Amino acid sequence: MDLSPVKEALTAKSFDKIADICDNLMLQVASEGISFHDDWPYAIHLLGYFYVDDCDSARFLWKTIPTAIKESNPEVVAAWRIGQKLWTRDYAGVYGAIRGYDWSQEAKDLVAAFSDVYTKRMFQLLLSAYSTITIGDLALFLGMTEDDATTYVVENGWIVDAASQMVTVKKQAVKREQKVDSTKLQRLTEYVFQLEH
Repeated sequence: MDLSPVKEALTAKSFDKIADICDNLMLQVASEGISFHDDWPYAIHLLGYFYVDDCDSARFLWKTIPTAIKESNPEVVAAWRIGQKLWTRDYAGVYGAIRGYDWSQEAKDLVAAFSDVYTKRMFQLLLSAYSTITIGDLALFLGMTEDDATTYVVENGWIVDAASQMVTVKKQAVKREQKVDSTKLQRLTEYVFQLEH
C-alpha cells in the first residue's frame, strides 16, 4: 500500500488536503480488495478531518476503525479524544486533548497546525458572539494563559479593562456589497433618458 501522497502532503504542510487524500486512497485500496486496516494512518486521517472542520466524517471514520486498532494504537485514541471534545463543543477540552498526548513526529506538525486553525476559529466565534467577555473565559476559549490571551486580543484591537477583568470585543466592520440587478439598471437608464428628452 502506497501512502506516499499522504506523506508528501504532510511534508508540504498541505494539511487542508490530508482528509481528501486519505479518503481517495482508502477508496482505492478498498476497491482493490487489499487489507489495509493494520497499516492505515487513522490518526492522521482523523486529524485531517478536524483540520478542515469535518467532525461528521471523522465520527464515521471512527466507527469504521477496527476495535483491535483502537485498543492497540494510543495515538488514534488521542486523536479521537480531540474529536469527542469538538463534538460536545468542549472548547477548552480540545486544547487539553491536544496537549494531553505526546504526538508522533509525523502527526506533530498537523496537530500544531490544527491548534492554530482552531484558535483562529475560536477567535472568530468570540468576535461574532460576544460584546464583552471575562479574561478567564477568553483564556479558556483560546486555550492560552490569561496573559497570552489578553495579548492576543489586544493585538487584534480589543479593549481590556484590568480592573473588571473584562475584555470588550472590537467588532469588525461588516462590508456589504450592493448587488445591482441589470434589469433595475436598465429601467433607471430608460427613466433618466426619458427625463432628459
